[in-house]
Amino acid sequence: MELSRVSFFFLLLLLPAAVHSIGVNYGTLGDNLPSHSQVAQFLKSKTVIDRIKIFDVNPDIIKAFANTGILVTVTVPNGDIPSLTNARNALRWVNANIKPFHPATKFHYICVGTEVLHWGPQNLVDNLVPAMRVLHAALVKAGITDVKISSPHSLGILQESTPPSNASFRPGWDVGNLAPMLQFLRKTKSGFMVNPYTYFGYSPANANFCLFKPNAGMFDRVTGKRYTNQLDQLLDAVYISMKKLGYPDVEIIVAETGWPSGGDPQNKHANPVNAAAYNGGLLKRDASGVGTPLMPGRKFETYIFSLFNEDLKGPSLDEKNFGLFRPDFTQVYNIGILRGSQQQPTGPSPKPSLPAAPTRGKKWCVPKPDATDAALQSNIDYVCSKGPYCKPIQTGGACFEPNNVRAHAAFIMNAFYQKNGRNDFNCDFAHTGVVTFNDPSKGSCKYMS
Repeated sequence: MELSRVSFFFLLLLLPAAVHSIGVNYGTLGDNLPSHSQVAQFLKSKTVIDRIKIFDVNPDIIKAFANTGILVTVTVPNGDIPSLTNARNALRWVNANIKPFHPATKFHYICVGTEVLHWGPQNLVDNLVPAMRVLHAALVKAGITDVKISSPHSLGILQESTPPSNASFRPGWDVGNLAPMLQFLRKTKSGFMVNPYTYFGYSPANANFCLFKPNAGMFDRVTGKRYTNQLDQLLDAVYISMKKLGYPDVEIIVAETGWPSGGDPQNKHANPVNAAAYNGGLLKRDASGVGTPLMPGRKFETYIFSLFNEDLKGPSLDEKNFGLFRPDFTQVYNIGILRGSQQQPTGPSPKPSLPAAPTRGKKWCVPKPDATDAALQSNIDYVCSKGPYCKPIQTGGACFEPNNVRAHAAFIMNAFYQKNGRNDFNCDFAHTGVVTFNDPSKGSCKYMS
């Protein structure tokens, strides 16, 4: 997911044979959220969460987690990236945002930007890896050697993901940006961060595959491996893409993943039962240490999206319901996060009604209802720069009317989604797009499917 972003957190899962960590993103844009100190003490004393990830360098949060033992990952805002290619600016940034709180606060990673390659602009893309290098050098100069540097990516960096053996990074980004980034990550022993969401790739036909439930699986004829869940498929697609560039040894970190417990009425698969199935399955899978078919035995540092429900003002209803807890610290559902709790779904668990059957199995990509015109215009500009998508929405074109940003963006976003593999990430558009099973075509304006 790109976006301004919501909270995420790592959770610590204790099993008889091993101790395994998992985290969660911690967002702060909601109303009536508890104080940062209350959150820190709750996580430390009541939950198995042992790490958090925030989307800025909020000093109040950083101070609240001092002496808790909980690992803290902070984020450099995308707009600050170009300035950090200057060594003096980078050192000033470290001295202002990291050094005053270190080592009382256990910094884990500094994320340089969020999904920069996918959403740009080009100035940020070009400066991303240089900023990572210079910021790392600034940490060393400041005497801080236990904090790592990385940058999270949407899976829009993949040219293809199905089957994993056919995966590769998108041309241009592969050797121009990702190879030098992976080289840096290998040198600094840091992880490659990705944000895989099986929720956005959901369809009624692949529900169990997305939710860690029993299913026939997907067979990759080239590798001879069978996949019984989509997350493993996506992670192995990332691994294959890294291997093709010569960096299969770099650790992969799941920086964001999750499933909403409610949301837009048309997305009936967003419900507590499915959210508990996905996040509970995720914890059990990671704790088992089995890894993926191509990475057996590998344990993945994993951050769930997100800590609190309704912790964003303005995003879609689905995004407001990714939380594990309500603002009063009660669980939305039980997957074993609280110390001593059993990993059985509890709380509201209405039997989900099935979505309407898709039109001949087809799906389309359209803007979310709350997407702003500014964001949608950015989507139009982005897609039109990638190929001959825009002719139908130009004057005289079949989809020129109605002549407004939302209508034009809907046609353009769907064309991009259909032409680029119909993967969930192809309809993300910084969380302004959503997949629908209803054909949005009107009159002479026919949407590709």
